[in-house]
Amino acid sequence: MSVRNTAAYLIHVVRVMNMNSMRIVPPREIEAAGKSWAAYEGPLRKKVSPRGSPRVFVQVAQKWLRFHEQLATPPPNRFHRVIAEFIDAMRSARGLAPDTVRGYSSRAFNFLKWFGKRHESLETVSLLDVDEFLASKRQEGWSVRSIASQCQALRSFFRYAEIRGWCVPRLALGIRSPRIPKYDGLPKAPTWAEVRRLLDSASGSSPSDLRAKAILLLFAIYGLRSSEVAGLQLTDFDWRNETFSVRRAKRGGVQQYPIQYEVGEAIIQYLQKGRKRCSSRHVFLSKYPPHGRIGPGPMWQIVGKRMQKLGIELEHVGPHSLRHACATRLLQKGASLREIADFLGHRSIKSIGIYARYDPRSLRKVAAFSLAGVR
Repeated sequence: MSVRNTAAYLIHVVRVMNMNSMRIVPPREIEAAGKSWAAYEGPLRKKVSPRGSPRVFVQVAQKWLRFHEQLATPPPNRFHRVIAEFIDAMRSARGLAPDTVRGYSSRAFNFLKWFGKRHESLETVSLLDVDEFLASKRQEGWSVRSIASQCQALRSFFRYAEIRGWCVPRLALGIRSPRIPKYDGLPKAPTWAEVRRLLDSASGSSPSDLRAKAILLLFAIYGLRSSEVAGLQLTDFDWRNETFSVRRAKRGGVQQYPIQYEVGEAIIQYLQKGRKRCSSRHVFLSKYPPHGRIGPGPMWQIVGKRMQKLGIELEHVGPHSLRHACATRLLQKGASLREIADFLGHRSIKSIGIYARYDPRSLRKVAAFSLAGVR
């Protein structure tokens, strides 16, 4: 975040929280102030609609107060050690991807925070507690998919908790996810014509457009995941042999691809004219100093915001929709499911069955195919 933006937020922090002098502030007061600021629609807010988000307000306030040692430290949650061990097991024993570890641990911790307000020990947890927690989230407006993701994370956590002897046996078996239609007929990916429109929207010469063009091409042509694109380093590109290497997020290991001409040109343009000079070895950097590895938020905006401006309507807009588009394009070109699975870095062809279900006509054309003809 830029210094100017931070300073602007601090003005509101001081105003809303009546900070006439430094004092110790509890986190709850900051959260309440953030909600009050987000709901404010008076003359001091330039943009009345859409309403502000308290998230950044709270983050800025917490960092500022922590720097001045005025942020009240909340009592440690009794389940922090439990979550730490769960995270370590997912990383070391199961080798799960960082995004999966982050998602499972945060969802498990959400439940444990809720549970800890009602009970002292995890040994007393039951399916009734899980059901009550999920019911409370439904009342808060959680979608069916969010509830299903929570159930999946809790099953993983309680399987580990059972091994460690923290809870009663077989608890995970009783956690049932809500039924979600896998193939509801809604488009999961933009058409290839829409993909080309998306790429054309980043044809400018500004550093932002140069970065966006290169990232969009990597998503669309190679079907890479966000974390895989963000993890690319300068040394991953072998320009002499026209290849580049990708560290697979889920399957692990390194996969090598040929550098398609349009992709190579876009990356070179970004490196020469758009990328900030700094010590980071990552290819794609954040716009604001310090210029480090690009984060998931800007990565989503490069795809999602542009799709919304172009009027591309999908169930979910964002980088993963271009992964779907890449797989669907390969299927339409006649690639076999095994070839598509290998190209996208899937462990099994079962993982790509969804692409085939959304384009059944292409199943009749599945045959031998050269992956060079992606376009």
